[in-house]
Amino acid sequence: MEIKKEQNGTSLTMSLAGRLDTVAAADFEKELSASLDGVETLVLDCAELTYVASSGLRTFLMAQKRMAKQGKMTMRHVQDAVMEVLSMTGFDDLLSIEK
Repeated sequence: MEIKKEQNGTSLTMSLAGRLDTVAAADFEKELSASLDGVETLVLDCAELTYVASSGLRTFLMAQKRMAKQGKMTMRHVQDAVMEVLSMTGFDDLLSIEK
């Protein structure tokens, strides 16, 4: 998986590309932990994210919980295959998702 970051003041956009599997989720979680200090708006751009495993879902939830304390998190451009996983697991009700 590839992660691109773009910060503008207190806003951070992380673009995710590829597969968010168990190995990639650990790397993503480390990247999130290192990047969220002072961030009030987190956008996860999922336009190129093709797969998410349960470990990736856990990372999304961790990020959502942290951002609820310091601002907001939004997922954008979620592909149908990833959206299906989010819907089946109920995460579409827990996360702010924009098409």
